[in-house]
Amino acid sequence: MFTFNYAEGATLFSAWGMWFLVLIGLFLFNEFSRRSKIGAFISFIVLPVFLSILWFTVLKDTTYTDWFHLAKVYSATAGCIGFWFIRHYEKKDKVTGEVKWRLCEKKSALIFPPLILAINILEAVIRDIQIGNLGLNKELFEGQIMMSGSWNYMNAIAGILNIITITGWFGIIIRKETEKDKSKDMLWPDMMWFWIIAYDLWNFAYTYNCLPGHSWYCGLALLLAPTLCAFTLGKGAWLQHRAHTLAIWCMFAQTFPNFQDQGKYMVISTYNPNIYLTVSFLALIANVAVFIYMIYKVKVTKRNPYLGELYTDLSGYKKIKALGEPSILDSQFIS
Repeated sequence: MFTFNYAEGATLFSAWGMWFLVLIGLFLFNEFSRRSKIGAFISFIVLPVFLSILWFTVLKDTTYTDWFHLAKVYSATAGCIGFWFIRHYEKKDKVTGEVKWRLCEKKSALIFPPLILAINILEAVIRDIQIGNLGLNKELFEGQIMMSGSWNYMNAIAGILNIITITGWFGIIIRKETEKDKSKDMLWPDMMWFWIIAYDLWNFAYTYNCLPGHSWYCGLALLLAPTLCAFTLGKGAWLQHRAHTLAIWCMFAQTFPNFQDQGKYMVISTYNPNIYLTVSFLALIANVAVFIYMIYKVKVTKRNPYLGELYTDLSGYKKIKALGEPSILDSQFIS
């Protein structure tokens, strides 16, 4: 599946060692940015502004400037900023200091998380189709050696299904503060584990198809970091973790592109068509299964997965819902 750059002195240990450093670094960065209100502000507003100046001036000859890489870094950062406001912005009475309303309780604000997620997925779907249409056969395209095939279209279908199965966004809540965790994470109870796994399989297939020289890091480590956090320390807040880790990784990759593209830490695809087919097939099957289950739940429960929440009867949903803070409007959203 992967070829290590032994010509530059790479070993299996050095490649795996750097992979673990990337994974741990992303996990720790996410902990810093999610637990600190000021830390998130610095990470997703101050840092991107500073780096953008560098990318278009000092680093303009080395960094990625194609539409896809720029769209990824800025859409991921925009998601982090939007989530920061949803988590923290509230209106207080000037006299009593009592909270009158929170942004997280406005339906108009809760459309943003699924929208930015869908846009992010759609960008990758378009890229898969683009690479498929080019008919490349181990040819250089925008800095990557690409191989087009039916797998691109298979994975594009999986991505579309992944968008369709995004449910229950009006049920997004904020994690209540405790002595151990004051993060105020943005919880999404209806985003169940099976959707996350289907997303991870689809996104890994996308990176393998369209970023074959980067998927060792941005396919495996970058996907595992938010998933681990969502199932351990930051339960229920996968989308927030995904946005945080994706944004910082994109900023890092924009600033230090040679980390993945040159030297002993470079890991590329083996360009085996059977592996491409297998990876995209697994992603497609997983997303078809989630889609079928969603349709089944809609028919059985008679719930609208887009205007309400679908998986409220599942134990996983109930555990995440219990972590949320009570609404100041007795759980009634402000229209």
